[in-house]
Amino acid sequence: MAALIGVIFLVGPSFMHGSIVGTLGPALRPAGWAALALGAMLLGLHYFISRRASPPELEHPVQQPSAAKPSGPAPSSSADNARREPVLAPSTSQSVPFPSASEPQRELQWSPAVFAAIEWRRFEALCEALYAQAGFTTRSQSHGADGGVDIWLHSKHSDVPRIVQCKHWQSKAVGVKEVREFFGVMASHQLKGGTYVTSSTFSAEALAFAKDNGIHAQDGAALLKLIGQRTPEQQAALLAVAYEGEYWRPTCASCGTKMVEKSSSKNDGSFWGCANYPKCRGRTIPMSKASSPA
Repeated sequence: MAALIGVIFLVGPSFMHGSIVGTLGPALRPAGWAALALGAMLLGLHYFISRRASPPELEHPVQQPSAAKPSGPAPSSSADNARREPVLAPSTSQSVPFPSASEPQRELQWSPAVFAAIEWRRFEALCEALYAQAGFTTRSQSHGADGGVDIWLHSKHSDVPRIVQCKHWQSKAVGVKEVREFFGVMASHQLKGGTYVTSSTFSAEALAFAKDNGIHAQDGAALLKLIGQRTPEQQAALLAVAYEGEYWRPTCASCGTKMVEKSSSKNDGSFWGCANYPKCRGRTIPMSKASSPA
């Protein structure tokens, strides 16, 4: 602004006419030069301040740290992750053969054939999804020592959790020995109730012991009946959980990866072994007993 005033004082009188202009022009020149100099000084000061305020251009952009994530997922999210089917990555080791097992035929409706086709981890995931549909908050783990608890159930109607043991057996009935062991797990957690679920059946002695000790024994027929009471959409969702991924290929109970089919003369033909062997020493499963890891 000062520079503009200076220019007007210096140049303006030359465009004016009259006797006053002759005396006004020389009088305005010193003020015009002063205003012009002040304007130039202000422009220089503004340029210097602008250079100081703007940061220099970086040669490499600085990546801002991401926001801190919560220390742990919500129980429902944890359950979803635990139910997810592990993926068998191709092995680069020549000592581990590629799997040769083929996918069995999928059923379109719920029946005992579904239980017969899926492996033990898919059965646990199915049970957990079923309880989640009933409104429970579920918590489980996909592998490793679980202390005899496959699923923890939490309800908004009770402060006391409930534990579930899942046994994916085909023709073998769950005996009183297994139910007694589960009762010991309940006692260790100071719980008076629990649920034992199997795709097979219970012996008469096991059912009597369960009834006397607050254990809800649920066999394969009862489980199918419960699934049949769900809506068609819920039944389809449960079927998708059961048939997720390579549902027929057993999961290693020690490390949680998919097992591969191997051959050995000591095991009467082929058997399931961990793909991470010898890094993982998880127990092998004969092909005829691939329902449950225990």
